[in-house]
Amino acid sequence: MPKILIIEDEAAIRRVLVKILSEESDTYQVTEAEDGLVGTELIKNEDYDLVLCDIKMPKMDGVEVLEAVKKIKPEIPIVMISGHGDIDTAVNTMRLGAFDYISKPPDLNRLLNTVRIALDRKELVVENTRLKKKVSKNYEMIGTSDAITRIKEMIEKVAPTEARVFITGPNGTGKELVAHWLHQTSDRSKGPMIEVNCAAIPSELIESELFGHVKGAFTSANKDRAGKFEAANGGTIFLDEIGDMSLPAQAKVLRALQENRVQRVGSDRDIKVDVRVVAATNKNLKKEIAEGNFREDLYHRLAVILIDVPALNKRREDIPLLISYFTKRIASEHGTSQKKFSDKAVELLQEYDWTGNIRELRNVVERLIILGGDVVSEKDVKLFASK
Repeated sequence: MPKILIIEDEAAIRRVLVKILSEESDTYQVTEAEDGLVGTELIKNEDYDLVLCDIKMPKMDGVEVLEAVKKIKPEIPIVMISGHGDIDTAVNTMRLGAFDYISKPPDLNRLLNTVRIALDRKELVVENTRLKKKVSKNYEMIGTSDAITRIKEMIEKVAPTEARVFITGPNGTGKELVAHWLHQTSDRSKGPMIEVNCAAIPSELIESELFGHVKGAFTSANKDRAGKFEAANGGTIFLDEIGDMSLPAQAKVLRALQENRVQRVGSDRDIKVDVRVVAATNKNLKKEIAEGNFREDLYHRLAVILIDVPALNKRREDIPLLISYFTKRIASEHGTSQKKFSDKAVELLQEYDWTGNIRELRNVVERLIILGGDVVSEKDVKLFASK
């Protein structure tokens, strides 16, 4: 149940806000604070999903509250409440990290729409933080080959910039790994990393997934929903398999890149976003452009920095390191002791035709650990690694 805190020194305004929010949803748990000092203490001791805070208050004004909360719990969206003479200050609070501002007396539709969007964003940020903690250890670039060394060097140079990156390479080579490492070594690493597999989302849903939608935009849209671009605000969005994206969605992505704004499906309201875009594909986009399947202007917007991830067959010298890495990971996942691979077994795996690339290697290593002997031998590889 969403917990909302109202910090407002005027009791009449507090009553109006409580009434509006309570009538909007009986799931909202609304708490009141009569000044900034009380409100800040409540925030220190409780986890709120949204704070509505007046700007002009005695003891501690709204700007001071905003600055304090951003240090204590930066993930909480704060909507400022501005009087007629506070508009310039309200706009300035947006630069300081406020989610939005509403004017007194509050317009019902504007207030409720802002509250819904803010709560959606908070939910996405919390979920992303949870996932980020869970998956960050899963992304390591293993290898000392010239190709991998070049990629690491490129990431080191590109990560601190805002340059868009386009990653190419066959399926299973680890393009998403490059994207995650790029994000984690960037200045945006404290922000969200949102991954979108464009090939896995039906074309009729891709726009809603990317840009969100408003209630009633289509048959199953029973509430407002933030899109992935909004969820990635302040961080990175990874558009994997972008070559499979529909042309209408491509046009909207192009606009988002040009204007740093998105519109939810069914809405004409612009939402400003600050997002770094990293894209990837296993397709030949020059060919897709020639055949009219991909927008050339979007390609040039995305392909500022190009990183090509080689097939495993072109970096065979990394295979022993990858086998060792996967062996440790799999033993940890299965809760078993770590097996060893004989030198002959490793040599045989280096000669294997890895059409499925690193993804296939990982599967084969797991199969050999489960089915092979205490020390995985050349015989085990011949028996269990065949396609």
